[in-house]
Amino acid sequence: MTQRIQTCLPARLFGGLLCALLALSSTHLQAQTEVQVPSLDAADGSAPLRGHWFAAGGAGARPAIVLLHGCGGAYDAQGRLSSRMLDYSALLNAQGWHALVLDSLTSRGERQLCTQPIGGRAITQVQRRRDALGALQWLAARDDVDAARLVLLGWSHGGSTVLAATNLNQREVRAAAQRPRAAVAFYPGCSADLQRNYAPNAPLLLQIGGADDWTPAAPCEALVASAAEPRPRLVVHPGAHHGFDSNAPVRLRRDVPGGVNPGQGVHVGGQPEALARSREELLGFLRRALQ
Repeated sequence: MTQRIQTCLPARLFGGLLCALLALSSTHLQAQTEVQVPSLDAADGSAPLRGHWFAAGGAGARPAIVLLHGCGGAYDAQGRLSSRMLDYSALLNAQGWHALVLDSLTSRGERQLCTQPIGGRAITQVQRRRDALGALQWLAARDDVDAARLVLLGWSHGGSTVLAATNLNQREVRAAAQRPRAAVAFYPGCSADLQRNYAPNAPLLLQIGGADDWTPAAPCEALVASAAEPRPRLVVHPGAHHGFDSNAPVRLRRDVPGGVNPGQGVHVGGQPEALARSREELLGFLRRALQ
């Protein structure tokens, strides 16, 4: 299965090298293989999770990154992998790193969680934490993967999964057979792991919008200030909303029950400056972690 993607914004927004990289990745068809990835979550009797494997070219064992979708799932309205998952898989492949898009929803009979009340969501962060830990084990067993250089990368609900799967104050995280080399969370909800006294098991990059009214910056700032070493790096993008790393226009989602102002909806959409800077931050962080 192949799909064509477009990722590059005007060169003036990116600073040369990054735009050239995105242009290069967007001119090639992405080859993906559908795979089955076991979760560590045995309590719900779920089948293995659906995954999409994007192998980097070249020989030898390479770093691999697990991509953890948000509450909207890994797919678009037509049932195809979302542009975000495709764009980032291409970006990572262009660096010589494998990418695994992990689908935590459809194997459990769900398409999205965003419109479900947080306390009543059909799929919990416990399940998603176990999904992430299972994916790390699955990757580590592959001959084409360098088990010492694995990364968790998530957005929104998937960003919260990154926190849950790297917090040493979670018993399952302390006992995990495989740890990531690094972790990245885009606009996660930080409140839950702030309350659990977040203690990272790997270097962590947090990126959030300064105007995010769905998962606000303040709990993430408090989490970073109180976290144990290695102290996470937090990047707050001024004026940016939830989902800033896209080309989508900002819109009000009234169907989301949570957020800073419950019942009034939340703003979602891209900001060109935040998109450009966030990808530069991401690549710089991962290059340092995976060198």
